[in-house]
Amino acid sequence: MCGIIAYTGSKPASPILIEGLKVLEYRGYDSAGLYVPGAGVHKAVGPVQALADAIPGLLPGTAGMGHTRWATHGNPSLENAHPHTDQNGTIFLVHNGIIENYMELREKLVEQGHTFTSETDTEVLAHLIGVEYEATHDMPASVVAALQSVRGTYGLAVMAEDTPDTIVAVRLGSPIAIGVKEQEFFVASDAAPMLRHTNSIIYLEDGEYAVVTPQGYTVYSFSHRQQEREPEIVDMQVEDADKNGHPHYMLKEILEVPSVLENGTRGRILMKEGNAKLGGLVDREDVLRDVERLIIVGCGSAYYAGMVGKLLVEDIVGIPAHVELASEFRHRSMLADENTAVLAISQSGETADTLAAIREAKRRGLTTVGIVNVVGSSIARETDVGIYNHAGPEMSVASTKGFLSQLELLVLFALYMGRMRSLTQAQGAELAMELLRLPEKVRMILSERHKLKLLAEEYLGYDDFLFIGRAYNLPTAFEGALKLKEVSYVHAEGYGAGEMKHGPIAMIDDIFPTVGIMPLDSTYSKMRSSIEEIRARDGKVIIVTTDGNTGVERLADDVVYIPETKECLTPILANVPLQLFAYYMGVLRGVNVDRPRNLAKSVTVE
Repeated sequence: MCGIIAYTGSKPASPILIEGLKVLEYRGYDSAGLYVPGAGVHKAVGPVQALADAIPGLLPGTAGMGHTRWATHGNPSLENAHPHTDQNGTIFLVHNGIIENYMELREKLVEQGHTFTSETDTEVLAHLIGVEYEATHDMPASVVAALQSVRGTYGLAVMAEDTPDTIVAVRLGSPIAIGVKEQEFFVASDAAPMLRHTNSIIYLEDGEYAVVTPQGYTVYSFSHRQQEREPEIVDMQVEDADKNGHPHYMLKEILEVPSVLENGTRGRILMKEGNAKLGGLVDREDVLRDVERLIIVGCGSAYYAGMVGKLLVEDIVGIPAHVELASEFRHRSMLADENTAVLAISQSGETADTLAAIREAKRRGLTTVGIVNVVGSSIARETDVGIYNHAGPEMSVASTKGFLSQLELLVLFALYMGRMRSLTQAQGAELAMELLRLPEKVRMILSERHKLKLLAEEYLGYDDFLFIGRAYNLPTAFEGALKLKEVSYVHAEGYGAGEMKHGPIAMIDDIFPTVGIMPLDSTYSKMRSSIEEIRARDGKVIIVTTDGNTGVERLADDVVYIPETKECLTPILANVPLQLFAYYMGVLRGVNVDRPRNLAKSVTVE
């Protein structure tokens, strides 16, 4: 959520910090700030460009840190923007996370004579560290000592005025990475803002801190024991995080879907065996062979991907599967035994609720599997085995290519698990072949994206939408509604078509359009009946259906066609036009579709 970038080296720090903060805008934020020793703290509410405009030219100093804030405690304001400082103006820090006991700590500090200038939990951390530092003048020891009284999560970068080229980076429950370059070092909340400078990255583990100077870095545990940690080479190019001439990241990422789907299957299809080769699962292959029940956890779009995954596992693998909101997983009884596995889905690999669900599953001794896009992320490291999306960085807040990649990997996972059981070679080969055909079919949809723009123009004046589907496309209805809400601020609901008569049909009138996802599959006749009922009540209807099904045009005000494919793969194709429709609706309504209000790309706090 909040974004952190810090630098120490030989170059002027402020341009590097501003550049990094602009990259971090995709995480979602409401204010930004930076600190450069000798030049002080500068803050602004709104976009990073407002901060850049407020800085009086090139700031002196070759070290510093910056922050984009997503408000948790206190509204967006200059006072609440980071960096924060201690009582004496000696310690400066930026923070991602939540301090749960900050009010209790704050009250104690006030009793000791401290004065606070913000409403944030973060300022309490700065004061606590300042108290320790005043006594010891040992910054790493002061940081760790202060954190002993803290309950919550944090990714921190801390600097002291009298050691201007030293950064202490700390992680507990919120990601922190270090970028390594000759005589230049970076600290950030993820790799993206460092990629213009280096792809040599170190990821801190929970309960670790690092001392970073222009001469090098050293990683320690909270008990001050030195840890050996070599950098990883992140396989991501700077241009991957650029718009490449497109007006928005969201459109760029939708247009990347065909290549993302190709990358997802590259080297993973064994056509002769009718199987999938998933090297990340090899270490637990024997355990997975004996799995009798699967629990899938995720949040937002990842949860809807999990709903598709449940059907795939039950239909292809032949074992019961359950999908749970990761945010609810820990708060209910889990009926599981040693033959139950938990599959976590997260684009960022840092989603706080999903990570907590994985940790709960591991506490109960269950095998954990991850589907994540970010190499080296927390969920990738903490699950027993996993599969990487290889979708490249997703910079727009609304997940598009990442979501469709998750659906593809769930098909591969089901194929892999199914071939361990009763799925035949012929059945597996048929599914694999159709999976390989999807990229070209998506290109066909994208080639007619102008029709989705025209559709958005036609429906621009409507403020409410209903999305309905059944079976594999019930999750598509939920996801389609979510996308429209996220990027256009239009009220939309996803619903099961079979549930229309149980309440929602009361809402239907001529200003409440319905989007029906109804490819020619096993639920088509039932979907048709639901659409007929909506039409009988003067409801406007947009239908997403299979190419060639022109007979449906008498039922609909507008029809969107997708190529024919196997029923279990239709969500991958059907979601593409819904993503484009949401995108164009948002653009036409003047919304910043890449960074919708109140949202963050990576939800790293609960």
